[in-house]
Amino acid sequence: MDKTMPAFLLFCAVISILTTVGIVYILFTETYHFFQKVPFKEFIASGTWSPLFEPKQFGIWPLLSGTLLITVIACLVAIPLGLAAAIYLSEYAPKAVRKVIKPILEVLAGVPTIVYGYFALTFMTPIIRVLFPDVGIFNALSAGIVVGIMIIPMVCSLSEDAMSAVPRSLRDGAYALGATKFEVALKIVVPAAFSGIVASSVLAFSRAIGETMIVTVAAGATPKLTANPFDSIQTMTAYIVQVSLGDTPHGTVEYGSIFAVGATLFLITFVLNIVAQYLAKRFREEY
Repeated sequence: MDKTMPAFLLFCAVISILTTVGIVYILFTETYHFFQKVPFKEFIASGTWSPLFEPKQFGIWPLLSGTLLITVIACLVAIPLGLAAAIYLSEYAPKAVRKVIKPILEVLAGVPTIVYGYFALTFMTPIIRVLFPDVGIFNALSAGIVVGIMIIPMVCSLSEDAMSAVPRSLRDGAYALGATKFEVALKIVVPAAFSGIVASSVLAFSRAIGETMIVTVAAGATPKLTANPFDSIQTMTAYIVQVSLGDTPHGTVEYGSIFAVGATLFLITFVLNIVAQYLAKRFREEY
């Protein structure tokens, strides 16, 4: 058993690595074939994305702007609410309350994203249209808000874990100097846990960028280079879903475009994860 178990664990680790290598290989191989047919300059410089209609144009910026618009709205919702919830759970909530509230928050992470999508379409969008009658059924605002609600547990849980790791002695020293509980939370605990908070925020940003079903259902399918949250837009993930479920033949330039979009999304999230790790190490406090 002492020899078998390490070998089995090594096998599991190797399978994970090989799976990752296979995904990256397929993704960038198909992307390379795509750029044999479409100039890379057009892909990064054009402001129009219409690969399914004539004349075909492959400028990534409309999909990228839609993705970033959804992500920014989501982070504006999730980071303040998630951080506030983390501060409450870490500094104010009694243990009995924390044991109830934290699991309930984390249940949000287990709700299927398609459910969130229809929640955005049938609940959030009607509320927005009451406040702003000119808004269409599909819009970036409702999808962004619900994506933000979905990633609140990630921000809250990771931030609360970072705050709970701050030594009690720092809090006691601040109380001894006459600080209030609110001052201790904002001026002692949050700065001490800053690396974990930043890492949770960047990971939430990365999660929002990769969200698929909510934006597919609620944001629309109109690639548009816009920063207006009331417009119907299309994200990179929503485009991949649209083409993957259609009748696009294998080997065509339209089929290859989903790999080019996927590679772009992969590179963005890869860079964000590296940034999260760097910031976590850069601002880490060891006690």
